Amino acid sequence: MRIGYMFKKIKNANYKEYYNRAKEIAKKINKSTFYVLFDMAKCAILYGSGYMDYFEFEFYLLNKSERKTYITGRYNNEIIRKYNKKEDWDKFSDKVKFNNLFKDYLNRGFLDLRSVSFKEFESFIEGKSKIVVKPINGSGGKGVEVIELDSEKMKNEYNVLKIYNSIIKNEQFLVEDFIVQHEEMSKLYGGSVNGVRVLSFLDDQGETHIMNVILRIGHNGSVDNFSSGGMYTFVNKEGKVFVPAIDEDGHIYNKHPKTLTPIVGFKVPNYDKLEGYVKELCKVVPTVRYVGWDLAVTKDGFVLLEGNEYPGIFQVKPSISGIKTGDLVKYRKYMDI
Repeated sequence: MRIGYMFKKIKNANYKEYYNRAKEIAKKINKSTFYVLFDMAKCAILYGSGYMDYFEFEFYLLNKSERKTYITGRYNNEIIRKYNKKEDWDKFSDKVKFNNLFKDYLNRGFLDLRSVSFKEFESFIEGKSKIVVKPINGSGGKGVEVIELDSEKMKNEYNVLKIYNSIIKNEQFLVEDFIVQHEEMSKLYGGSVNGVRVLSFLDDQGETHIMNVILRIGHNGSVDNFSSGGMYTFVNKEGKVFVPAIDEDGHIYNKHPKTLTPIVGFKVPNYDKLEGYVKELCKVVPTVRYVGWDLAVTKDGFVLLEGNEYPGIFQVKPSISGIKTGDLVKYRKYMDI
C-alpha cells in the first residue's frame, strides 16, 4: 500500500509548487532548498506526507517522534477507503442528490432547474432579494454565485427569464435560498457565510464522534473556502476559538484583517446544539462514516451547506499553538488505521 501510494504521489505531483514551497521553507529555517526538498521526500516515504502536509503542519519544525503523530495524506486516504463506501460517494458529491437525501436537515429551500419549469422557478424567487446558484458537482466554491434580485425588475417576467436563461447557460442548475447568518458570525466577517466544518466519524457501534470542529472565515469574497482566499481556525468543546487563523499561504491572523474582530476567543453561536444536529446527519448515509460537514450558523441553529465524503486534513499548526502533536492518536481511538 505504501509503495502504491508513493508511485501515485510521484505521478501526480505538482513539481513547480513542490519546489516553490521548499524554497519558501528554506528561507524560514535558514537551510538550503536542497536540504528541504530532501527532507520533504523523506517525510513522504516515512509518513506519507505531501508537500502541503509538510508545509501546513510544519514538519520542518518537528522531530521524528512528533512527525509520527500527524495525520497525512496517506492516512486520510486509508480512512476514506476503509470507512466510506465508494458506491455511495455520489450521495455527497451530487449536490441535488445530497439535498434531497438531507432535505429534513437543510433548513433552506432549493430547486433543481433540470426538473422544474420556468414558472416554478419564477414562483421560487418571488419575494426574495437574493438567491444562490451552483453547479450540481463541484468543490472549493467554484461556480457558486449569489444573484441579487431587484424587486421592481422582477415584476417584469422578461427580466426573470433573462436570469433563468443565464443560470441554465452556466449550468448552475441548483438554486437555493440565500442564507442569513447569525449576526455574531457577520461581525466576524460579513462578506461571506462564515461556516463551521465538523469532522465526524460513525463507529462500529453506530455512535458518532466529533473528531474536529473548524471555523472557516471568509476574507476576499462571498465564500469561506480555504482555497478561495479564506482562512480557518479551530474550535474547542465549549465552542470557542483557541488558536489564531491561518490562510493557504500560512499567514497568521489574530484579528480579521478587514473587520479587526478578534478571532481567538470568538464563540460560535448555538454551539450547544451542534453535536445533536451532527448525530442526526450521520444517520442518513451510515455507509459513509467519515464526513466533513459544512454548516452555516443562523439565529435558529444550523443550515447544512454540504457534506464531504473526502474531507481534507485539519490539524493545529505547531508554531501558533505550541502543540507539536497531531491528531493520529485521537483518531486511532475510534479507527483502525
